[in-house]
Amino acid sequence: MLRALLLATCLATPALAEDVNIYSYNQSERMQPLFDAFTAQTGIKVNIVYSDTGLINRLIAEGARSPADLVMTVDISRLAELKAANVLQSLTDPALIDAIPAQFRDADNLWIGLTMRGRVIYAAKDRVAPGEVTTYEDLADPKWQGRLCTRSGLADYNLALTAAMIAHHGEAYTKTWLEGVKANLARKPEGNDTSQAKAIAAGQCDIALGNTYYIGQMMEDPELKADAEAVRLDFPVFEGSGTHVNISGIGMTKSAPHPENAVKLMEFLVSPEGQAIYGSVNAEYPLVAGAEISPVMQGWPALTPDTIPLLDIATYRADALRLMEEVNFDG
Repeated sequence: MLRALLLATCLATPALAEDVNIYSYNQSERMQPLFDAFTAQTGIKVNIVYSDTGLINRLIAEGARSPADLVMTVDISRLAELKAANVLQSLTDPALIDAIPAQFRDADNLWIGLTMRGRVIYAAKDRVAPGEVTTYEDLADPKWQGRLCTRSGLADYNLALTAAMIAHHGEAYTKTWLEGVKANLARKPEGNDTSQAKAIAAGQCDIALGNTYYIGQMMEDPELKADAEAVRLDFPVFEGSGTHVNISGIGMTKSAPHPENAVKLMEFLVSPEGQAIYGSVNAEYPLVAGAEISPVMQGWPALTPDTIPLLDIATYRADALRLMEEVNFDG
């Protein structure tokens, strides 16, 4: 909180012409090497305010006086909220628009995706055979009773997965599916995705829902590496489609005081160098074709994304939340 206040104070003062200012939902310290590389290359300083809530309301309240040039976030629903709030301006630089596949950028060019992560299965290497988990639908099968762990059903990542299930199968099916998944839980939902990997290593459950990048980051942490090594990543799919993914993305604010520098930063973020750094420090998949994947990820299964557009999935988020509450998933 103190850091956010200090940075907010920094952005409240007149910025130098060579600065670019970011409001970011991504609080990870891992982002700093990315911005350091950009500054070293261009001489443009990057100022950041991190917060996990309230940035959209802040942009609306600040209006044309906002010091923010860019907004970064880690979930498609927040990108959709930014668009709906009418706080972003359309991007016109072909270098940005052409670099990112249409599936991972806004149809009106108000934002672009930067990296991708899959919501997959963490499986105990010694208790779950390869090929036992192939679809998300299978998670409701009674064979997993007492063997499944997950974080809160109200967490953004689980709501996005549930919204995708609605997009594929409708509300009635999804409610029944959620009831089946809840019946298979080894414990009440708790913690983050790292907690689920640790629970598998401790023998508390055999499979868990988790984002790919948590395992990549755990592999680089000496205190967590043993827990990560007890887990195998299995990439389930929706029946007849691909693996559920979500993205990190960025958009330029309407009020951007330094639009030229903001574009330069975005161009760096979609360059092979920027994509390689971003993907490596966060253990996420680059969205630009040909960008290098981090070594820790190169041994993972191939990721084939779900074919339903992410913005279509985001429209079902409220329905997903309602179904989670109806089945009392966390209770």
